[in-house]
Amino acid sequence: MTRQETIPAESRLLIVGLGLIGGSLAAALRRAGFGGELLACDPDAEEIARGVEAGLIDRGDTRLTAMLDGVGLVVLAVPVLAMRGVMEELAAGLGRAAPDLVITDVGSTKSAIRQAAEQAFGRLPPNLVLGHPIAGSEKSGVAAADAELYVGHKVILTPEPTTDPDALARVRALWRAAGAEVLEMDVARHDQVLARTSHLPHLLAFSLVDTLARQDERLEIFRYAAGGFRDFTRIAGSDPVMWRDIFVANREAVLHALNDFEAGVARLRQAVESGDTDAMLATFDRASHARHYFDTLLNQTSYQAEYQMQAHGKLRYRVSPGGAVAGRIRVPGDKSISHRSIMLGALADGVTEVSGFLEGEDSLATLQAFREMGVAIEGPHQGRVTVHGVGLHGLKAPAGPLYVGNAGTAMRLFAGLLAGQAFDTELTGDASLTKRPMGRVADPLREMGAVIETAEGGRPPLKIHGGQPLKGIAYDMPMASAQVKSCLLLAGLYAEGETRVREPAPTRDHTERMLNGFGYEVEREGDTCWLRGGGKLTAAPIDVPSDISSATFFLVAAAITPGADLVLEHVGINPTRIGVINILKQMGADLRLENEREVGGEPVADLHIRHAPLKGIDIPVDQVPLAIDEFPALFVAAANAEGTTRLREAAELRVKESDRLKAMADGLAVLGVENRLYEDGIDIVGRLEGQGGDAANYAGGHIDSLGDHRIAMAFSVAALRASGEIVIDDCANVATSFPGFVTLARRVGLSLEEEQEAS
Repeated sequence: MTRQETIPAESRLLIVGLGLIGGSLAAALRRAGFGGELLACDPDAEEIARGVEAGLIDRGDTRLTAMLDGVGLVVLAVPVLAMRGVMEELAAGLGRAAPDLVITDVGSTKSAIRQAAEQAFGRLPPNLVLGHPIAGSEKSGVAAADAELYVGHKVILTPEPTTDPDALARVRALWRAAGAEVLEMDVARHDQVLARTSHLPHLLAFSLVDTLARQDERLEIFRYAAGGFRDFTRIAGSDPVMWRDIFVANREAVLHALNDFEAGVARLRQAVESGDTDAMLATFDRASHARHYFDTLLNQTSYQAEYQMQAHGKLRYRVSPGGAVAGRIRVPGDKSISHRSIMLGALADGVTEVSGFLEGEDSLATLQAFREMGVAIEGPHQGRVTVHGVGLHGLKAPAGPLYVGNAGTAMRLFAGLLAGQAFDTELTGDASLTKRPMGRVADPLREMGAVIETAEGGRPPLKIHGGQPLKGIAYDMPMASAQVKSCLLLAGLYAEGETRVREPAPTRDHTERMLNGFGYEVEREGDTCWLRGGGKLTAAPIDVPSDISSATFFLVAAAITPGADLVLEHVGINPTRIGVINILKQMGADLRLENEREVGGEPVADLHIRHAPLKGIDIPVDQVPLAIDEFPALFVAAANAEGTTRLREAAELRVKESDRLKAMADGLAVLGVENRLYEDGIDIVGRLEGQGGDAANYAGGHIDSLGDHRIAMAFSVAALRASGEIVIDDCANVATSFPGFVTLARRVGLSLEEEQEAS
């Protein structure tokens, strides 16, 4: 929606208070093409004259009642403490205004202004829409008016339940015409937020400059101040009278914010006095990453370490048909192991050094969550992370909900370890994650004594009540899920007695291996593993191998492309993860494991794959849980194999980031690949017998990835054997599991371009 499309349809608009804020609004409306009459009231007749001379307003007066005739919209841009008197004068002259008059304001303390309105009008008028533009300058007066002041800035409106919807719509149109983003918030929340993000920083800047100035009357000290001092204290040049009024009007919220700040300074002072380097590092690291996140909000860019609390922009892949696949590459670190390295490192005694850490948004969401629970974490820097463990009982209550973005692993494992803490927590995630089932972990945790609330249907957010005594249980998992198993084992660390988990089929065992590596004994016999609560973790170094799930896309790319010869280095080949290797070999892939070794308790190897004709197979049921995340790519291999590939007992694919069975079936159908979908599987009809060589195996087409990173990457690989271009929508989430995918894809020979989708 353009500014021209939102020009207010007001015939006569009055701005009361023609300073920077009011004058800039007038300038913005003029620039947007506002066709009505712009009036102003200000106690300074010279300001009105300047406004008329600059063409910002048509006319004005120092008396409010003289300007009210026929006015349809009044904007009150006067100091907060002057608001009641202006409103009383306005109330007295309401009969002169248009019958559909709307009143709004620009004050930064809404509770005080709402109270002033109730006193002036005798009630809160339904045509009053309180608002606050988050924009300003150290300059003042109408001479400083800037038509671009509000462009890209937020305006917060605080409507009441009794507010007239038409009045609200007209005020929204006013600010949108000025180029602002309009949000809504309740009055109390607004004042709390602004007290912390605006009022407190101004108070501190005024105090710091005043303190230094009083220490050196000649102000000599300022000669030696660097840019940081200048940037931090710039806001101390703002209007002192205005800020005095704000602090008086929003006193309670400002004092609460100041109390929190003083408590934080006291903690930091104590850390400095005692030489507590971990406490200092935890504070500085949280602050550093929070500041980087603030930059992303200003610049509208992605900052992975804060996991994109704002929504991703829409991203499309456009992949040209054909290409070669060759070379040596190393894909990013294993996501499952990266998650667990932070979790167990944080709960261990001592310092854990992690190398090969996956710097994708899912893993970084886990890292940031532990920072919020008081753990000092250095990095990541080129895959290296240093975790200063606090022990099993050293975590602290976070200030608010823990946001884990799209990370289902993080949410389910967190549920287990947080169930044993002394404090309450809430786990939330992005739109995709909030659709995924969490009852599968909440129900057995409740059997252990945990108190957990979920949203309707057992979905996130999860509210976990701390301080509950946990008892070990023997649990037979109804489905094969490493996340459920790991969740219960982590809860078992805090439980009385033994926690036993039996799995119906083998699942990845990274948690058991890593717990043993940290000195916490986990035993296994057959299909059951168990541990006893009450032990401790001792820090140990972790070298994260490359993620076999990420490697799979390139394994399939080489397997289906004539002439391909590719080596994937340092890939984890944990026996519970190698289903994709076993399945590709059964299909006839020329795949060899080279340089096999063990690193930090995890087996790794270089995977060397050359093109060879693939044949359709019935995928062995015992391999399904060992390849559950790799099936989107394996479906592409099946589309290029001779004959039919059949998959059954894979209903788990329907509750991933998307319903992956249906998403892949729909996408393959778009390309002309015959398939038949079942409740727990799929049949995929590949190329005909004798068809082969360099000929394309299917057509191009337009695919919706449904925001699922694995669907997006699978169809990118499919383009290697397509007859036409494959366009894939909604690909931004690829960064959650595989940062650098596009770069590596191009390096090995795919022709892949990124573009922004039209919103």
